Amino acid sequence: MTAAAWRNWSQTRRAHPVRVERPGSVDELSDVVRRAVREGLRVKAVGSGHSFTGAAATDGVLVRMDALDRPVRVDRPRGLVTVEAGMPLHLLNRVLAAHGLALTNLGDIDRQTVSGAISTGTHGTGARSGSLAAQVEALELVLADGTSVRCSAAERPQLFEAARIGLGALGVISRVTLACEPAFALHAFEAPMRLRDVLARLDELITRNDHFEFYWFPHTDRVLTKRNNRLPPGVPPRPLRRGRAWLEDEFLSNTLFAGVNRVGTAVPCAIPRLNAVSSRALSARRYSDASHRVFTSPRRVVFRELEYAVPRGGIADVLTAVDRWIEGSGERVAFPVEVRFTPADDLWLSTAHGRDTAYIAVHQYLRRPFARYFRAVAGIADAAGGRPHWGKLHWLTARDLGPRYPRFADFLRVRAALDPEGTFANAYLDRVLGRP
Repeated sequence: MTAAAWRNWSQTRRAHPVRVERPGSVDELSDVVRRAVREGLRVKAVGSGHSFTGAAATDGVLVRMDALDRPVRVDRPRGLVTVEAGMPLHLLNRVLAAHGLALTNLGDIDRQTVSGAISTGTHGTGARSGSLAAQVEALELVLADGTSVRCSAAERPQLFEAARIGLGALGVISRVTLACEPAFALHAFEAPMRLRDVLARLDELITRNDHFEFYWFPHTDRVLTKRNNRLPPGVPPRPLRRGRAWLEDEFLSNTLFAGVNRVGTAVPCAIPRLNAVSSRALSARRYSDASHRVFTSPRRVVFRELEYAVPRGGIADVLTAVDRWIEGSGERVAFPVEVRFTPADDLWLSTAHGRDTAYIAVHQYLRRPFARYFRAVAGIADAAGGRPHWGKLHWLTARDLGPRYPRFADFLRVRAALDPEGTFANAYLDRVLGRP
């Protein structure tokens, strides 16, 4: 395919590959990799471009995965579903629902591809529910020599441990097998609270709810809390009426929010007042629906994002420090700060490896400057032992990151064995993992 400039969703990264390929089968994908290696070109796969980093950027061969988006196998009794790696999450959710299945947890955006979400450590929230990668049962990858291999806890276990959050550094994921469960519905309760009250009750709110998160409006002490809990079997869900769902989730959260950000961009000094008005306009609401409809929301306002994982017990201090910096710096922040929680896991490059984790995510509108604010938050999170999300903006290098991950060296050993020439490397991976 003729090469064309590529950019990601948030417009933070551009690439000018030699050519773009769009394989429609694993055999075609293997051929793409072999041909690139013969020509001395690097290879990167790209899905929806939802990473804010340059994880998918390349000056070699850019492999679009959107033609590899089909279901492969559904084993409903065992709850195992295999799909091609380019399937977007919103399509995966429909496939699972058609078979009476669901993922245990999801993030709040469903535009990413399955492989992209896994590879960068995409997560949702819930004290007992891990990331999407923690739900992976097996993977199939095309390696640098063009061979296709399968890995799981029992088959090539070292590769499996590394590849579940592999940053695209080990090969191109072609198929993913996910451990699913019978479809379930969630009861959602959203309500405003004071930030100080949330922090005082944080352990209770996390442990008493299946999924808890909150959004804090900078320049105020107000937050929107979200508590999602499973409906008992047999209890029928009560979704929002279509008109109210459109008003609150489309018009208010996207159309009107975009307008608020445009005003804030034109008149930054108005942002504190806009946040105060927006946060006071929030009201409580309750509804219930299929899990994937509750977990995810439409996000049409383009933004930039930095997210750090910190030990759960330190999140109150981190938020307090961020609040003090914002108020003392003169920075104006219109986007709410998102705070989520996940349990400890053992995935090698997981931001939750070995510790119960809280995530603080900060955003700025596409047309607002972000570097000063993001660097300040990163410094606060770094001091708290933070680990940046692999798919979101940060400035750390392999030298910084290595000591924060107990299995970092193990990952690098697997990478060196599989891709010694750096076929799947690029500038971002050279920075965060080091050169092969």
